[in-house]
Amino acid sequence: MCMSYATFAQTDDGSLDTAAFDKNVRIQDDLFLHVNGSWLKFTEIPEDKSNYGSFVQLADNSQLRIRQIIEETAEAQHPQGSNAQKIADFYQSYMNEKLANEKGYTPLNDELAKIRSLKSKADIWQHFGHFSKIGVKSPVGFFVSQDAGNATEYICQLMQSGISLPDRDYYLKDDEDSEKVRAALKQYIGTLFDLAGIENGEAAANDIVALETKLAGISWERVKLRDAQKRYNKKTFDELSKLTGQEIDWNAFFVAADVDNPPTDVNVNTPSFFESLSTIIDETSRDTWIQYLQYRLIDSYASVLSQPFVDAAFELYEKTIAGIPVQQPRWKRAVNAVAGAGAGDFGALGEAVGELYVEEHFKPEAKARMEKLVQNLLTAFGQSIDDLTWMTDETKIKAREKLSKIGTKIGYPDVWRDYSELEVLPDDLFGNVYRSNIVEHYRNIRHLGQPIDRQEWGMTPQTVNAYYSPTKNEIVFPAAILQAPFFSMNAPDALNYGGIGAVIGHEISHAFDDQGSRYDGDGNLNNWWSPEDQKAFSTLTQQLIDQYAKYEPLDGKQVNGSLTLGENIADLSGLTIAHKALSIASDGKPAEKVAGWNSDQLFFVGWSRVWQRKYRDKEMVKRLLTDPHSPSQYRANGPVTNIDAFYKAFDVKPGDGLYKPETERINIW
Repeated sequence: MCMSYATFAQTDDGSLDTAAFDKNVRIQDDLFLHVNGSWLKFTEIPEDKSNYGSFVQLADNSQLRIRQIIEETAEAQHPQGSNAQKIADFYQSYMNEKLANEKGYTPLNDELAKIRSLKSKADIWQHFGHFSKIGVKSPVGFFVSQDAGNATEYICQLMQSGISLPDRDYYLKDDEDSEKVRAALKQYIGTLFDLAGIENGEAAANDIVALETKLAGISWERVKLRDAQKRYNKKTFDELSKLTGQEIDWNAFFVAADVDNPPTDVNVNTPSFFESLSTIIDETSRDTWIQYLQYRLIDSYASVLSQPFVDAAFELYEKTIAGIPVQQPRWKRAVNAVAGAGAGDFGALGEAVGELYVEEHFKPEAKARMEKLVQNLLTAFGQSIDDLTWMTDETKIKAREKLSKIGTKIGYPDVWRDYSELEVLPDDLFGNVYRSNIVEHYRNIRHLGQPIDRQEWGMTPQTVNAYYSPTKNEIVFPAAILQAPFFSMNAPDALNYGGIGAVIGHEISHAFDDQGSRYDGDGNLNNWWSPEDQKAFSTLTQQLIDQYAKYEPLDGKQVNGSLTLGENIADLSGLTIAHKALSIASDGKPAEKVAGWNSDQLFFVGWSRVWQRKYRDKEMVKRLLTDPHSPSQYRANGPVTNIDAFYKAFDVKPGDGLYKPETERINIW
């Protein structure tokens, strides 16, 4: 039985439900456990999830709302070619499990035949370009985005890719857990080959895992991948060819990807990967590449084939890697396929669904309240820049300039995506996904040569998240995050500022974290720091790296303070700025009290309840390798140890669990 408290919600009159509290834990010793301890004790992670908490609960609510929207849409008749028809028919095609089972792997036959017809390694390289068009991963990750060196233009981006497991370390570590995952990957590949009627699946699995291990060996580790300067390596087309060797035909790749003309310039995010890739291509037999391409195709579309394929993918990616015991019901997977499953995932018709979601579930007054919150946070951040003791006046002027140029998007796009090119049929699940991948690929590459689309969003309105774009220098808050525990029209300011206020501050702070601070106010990689200020900033950030590297969520497994640095800076600075903004909002009014808590206390309690979350152990292992965010308990507790207002609010003293001497407290922004 899964027992769950409401996520520490306030009632309609703004009072608090403290059922989630564990009053046996002093708040001075552990803010996270005091606010969430009882919830943690009595809540089980749902059997179809790897983790559970406030974010996931809101995502579940969003998913239920979307299901209702989609099913109501499906009950009515709609003009052929309308978004409503496409939403209804896509969902219907996904829910028709019987038809998917009857078709088995046959929807892949045409693509499998193309792979088997490839005669040479030059053909295989060209096919990587075709894969980028149909949504299949290959060693060449290709997409179009803003040029970080000239943010007024789009540029082709090349990125390392091609492995199945979540991180290179799964291939390269010799520990028992990694070996089990690699064994499961081999079993998975063999199963896919058997299900698709391809011979010698076991031998193919060994060859494919050996190939992916070579790709992992030349891949950059995630800490290096975070470095915006190292990822910016703009090259002419001729320079790209020289980097990888003349035997690599990039022109053929881009033709297969339907890029009209070879790009004049390309940004090679991971140049050493591509330098070494040509050697791996040369050393690997054609037969192994054919096996690899067949596997990558089947793997990419396994979720929309017959149930044995679906089950095999679940067994590896969810059960073995993330520890999830039970597969999600088909309706949830169908909703995700239509509307998107989270940050950066638009599904096939994400904004078409988002438009309907906003009509039903987003109130104009919430947007107006958010605009005021954002303005107060920006004002507070500006004041904080002025008050910094470690930054010179010259650099403060430039920081202020960047702050003044930050754009804001709240709720939903002003211009919705156009899905007119997408054909959706009620009895063609594979075809619907296949055509959607192609439409989205064309949407992306058509940016080349066009002005920057300032109206475009990187998340759907129904996503419970927020983001900062360094090249657009904008902060974005989808409608679905504007709910309790983050935000409520009925909540006291202190709770809203501890929740969504700190989220706003977090996203603003990303403009000034260790990587965002490398971009200027126009979105260009441009060093606006003096050497003196850069040195002072690096000293402070190293202290934060050291603080988080001491946290150990599982025995023998620590947080990677370097990987999580950007998010830890944003948490600390965002919370600090949100508290200053709360003072601006109060404007001298007496501090509010709710259930005996004063305004400052409510603020930090509001912050902690946002991070209410439990993880399965396997999911935690995966996140420690791949997630730039620290585990939730450290997101709640880590920042407050550095904030003087927290010490004052709860009279934190030497000997308390969250006490840190004043001289050791880290104040960055």
